[in-house]
Amino acid sequence: MTTHSLDFDYGNKTIQEFVLLFKNGQLNLEPGFQRDSVWSDSDRKKLIESLLQNYPVPSVFLYRQHENGKLRYDVIDGKQRLETVLRYQGVGYLRGHRFGVKIKIDPDGDLEEWDWQKIVKKGHEHRLMGYKFQTVEITGELSDIIDLFVRINSTGKRLTGAEKRHARFFRSEFLKQAGKLAERKRSFFLENKILSAGQISRMKHVELICELMASVQAKTLINKKKALDGVIGGQSSTPAAIRKAVQETIRILNLIKKVFPETKTTRFANSADFYSLFMFVWELDHSGCILSDVRRNKQAQKMLVWLSDGVGIVRQQQRKAVGAKADQRLFADYVLTIQGDTDSLASRQRRAEILRKVLGGLFEKKDEQRGFTIEQRRLIWHSDERKRCSNPQCGKLLTWSNFTIDHIKPHALGGKSSLSNAALLCRSCNSKKGKN
Repeated sequence: MTTHSLDFDYGNKTIQEFVLLFKNGQLNLEPGFQRDSVWSDSDRKKLIESLLQNYPVPSVFLYRQHENGKLRYDVIDGKQRLETVLRYQGVGYLRGHRFGVKIKIDPDGDLEEWDWQKIVKKGHEHRLMGYKFQTVEITGELSDIIDLFVRINSTGKRLTGAEKRHARFFRSEFLKQAGKLAERKRSFFLENKILSAGQISRMKHVELICELMASVQAKTLINKKKALDGVIGGQSSTPAAIRKAVQETIRILNLIKKVFPETKTTRFANSADFYSLFMFVWELDHSGCILSDVRRNKQAQKMLVWLSDGVGIVRQQQRKAVGAKADQRLFADYVLTIQGDTDSLASRQRRAEILRKVLGGLFEKKDEQRGFTIEQRRLIWHSDERKRCSNPQCGKLLTWSNFTIDHIKPHALGGKSSLSNAALLCRSCNSKKGKN
């Protein structure tokens, strides 16, 4: 049968045949467009019970190819089923994932735990190995295969947006780098309650990193639905631009840990709110704000909790059909942005405005002048009669050719490049101070 540019052959294969194909390297459970394993242990046990009782199960879809004269199958649909069978038997790299099932092999017997070793020992392996999966073998263009994969996975455990993008754009360099970073930050997302293990198994961490990288690259907020496909699937991002986006995303995530260490106790652990917090911190950093002042950071954390709790109270009132009070207007405005299309550009822009209103005034900007001018150096030199290093443990006599000027209050903490914030240091002391 032929549809568009795809050819379909209908048939069947026993589990024994699938096992042999897998052992020979001819069965690929994880082609580039496939998603991760999403079945629970309970799902897998139910399938084995069904197979041992010879119940029918859905067909397996296979992408048939020939490579160097050797037949190979990429699994389009049925990965979870085939993987379950191979895990049950402990075949190849899945040997560490064996499990047992509670079943009556003899209809008149008792309910027992049967693992593969016991099945073989009791001589019942044919009941599994002889089971026939209905198959659909497909040949055609890869792009059409991917489209088919997305279509047939619209039932059962449906593909998430992240899984669909992974299928369509698995060759995208942007997506590959985002995937690597997402794996590096897996523990960060889990520890801060931003994503659950289940969400990560459905590639939500990759989707979130893609959003953050795309926003950093665009230098502004993005509309999630409209922007991601274009950024991931487009060819406009150079390798250098992608590397820069990765580095900047890592920097902002690290700054969030420093400025808002208790994010997990607030609503900003939700992925939609976390995106807004990330972009707020990116904006602060991009505009030259000081994010290393411990006192100010503690105050910012308190204000974030205040905003989070206020929003929570208003939401509770709404559930009881109680309107917001006059002094809760800010919280009510925030609630409006998390109802309906929370990832739209308009919602994100409004959340950004609220975060700026609540937190923006807490952070001091760095002096745009990083160093001292030649005129300042002259004035500072001539105003110090001792001409010695100001480090009490040093006191070295300085000359015009070997002195340096140090910020008494560090520039990184808001110290100005002014005469009142300057001191003479020898090069050695200044170098040591910079390393501390």
